[in-house]
Amino acid sequence: MNKNTRWRIVRLFFLAEYQLEHKIERDRAKELAKSFYEELKNDSAGIAEKYQKRIEMESSLQYLMNYFKDSSITNLSKIFVVNFHHGVMFNIPTVFEPRMVVLEQLKNSGSLRYFKNNELQKLVGDISVAIQNVNERKAIEASYRQTYLTPFIIKHYDSDFESATRKMGAKNLIEFFRNYETSDIEIPFKLRKAEDFDAGETNNMLSLFAITYRGSRTLQFQKYIEVNAELLKLLRKEYHLK
Repeated sequence: MNKNTRWRIVRLFFLAEYQLEHKIERDRAKELAKSFYEELKNDSAGIAEKYQKRIEMESSLQYLMNYFKDSSITNLSKIFVVNFHHGVMFNIPTVFEPRMVVLEQLKNSGSLRYFKNNELQKLVGDISVAIQNVNERKAIEASYRQTYLTPFIIKHYDSDFESATRKMGAKNLIEFFRNYETSDIEIPFKLRKAEDFDAGETNNMLSLFAITYRGSRTLQFQKYIEVNAELLKLLRKEYHLK
C-alpha cells in the first residue's frame, strides 16, 4: 500500500467519523427538541387554564368589592358565597407551576449546544427569564396572601360552612364547589365577627390583591405565553414536530 492510498484511507476514516459524530448530534438534538416540545406544550395548556382561572378570580373580587360598598353582610346569598370562595379562598387553581426538567437539562448539562439555530438558543434564554419572572411574582402573591388575606380569613371565615361540606362527603372545597354552584343545595354562610368588619379596609385589601394578580396575568403570564408560543413554532419548523 503506497503513501497516497494510506492517506486516502485515513481521510475516509476521519470523514466517516465526522459524519457519524454529526449524525449523533442531530439525533440528540431531535430527541431533546421532542422532549422540550412536549414539556412546553403541556405548560402552554397549563398556563392557559391558570390564565382563565385568574380572570374568574378577578371577576369574583370585583363582585365582592361592589357588594361590600352598600350591601348587608348579615344576609349573604349563595352567589356571594361562591364569589367569596373563588375570590378569596381558592389559590391553587390560579398558581402556574412550569415544568423545567428538560429546560434545566439544556441549560446545566451543556446540551443546548445541540441546538444550532441561534434564534432557538435565544428563545431558550427568554423562556428561562420568563419563568423566573413568573416565580418571583408568585412569591410576591404568596407574601401578600399570607400577610393580608390569611388573617382576614382567620378572623371572618365561617368554619361551619366547611364542616357542613365535609359532612356531605366533600374531599375538599374546590372539588365541592364544582357541583355546588349549579346545584339546588344551599348551605348557610356568615361572616364571623361582623361587628369588627370594616368594608372600606376590606375593599382596599381586595383591590390591591386584584391589582397584584391582574398584573401577574397581563405581564408575567402574558410574556411567558408569547415566548412559549414562539418556541413551539420554531421547534415544529426546525425539527418537523407536531
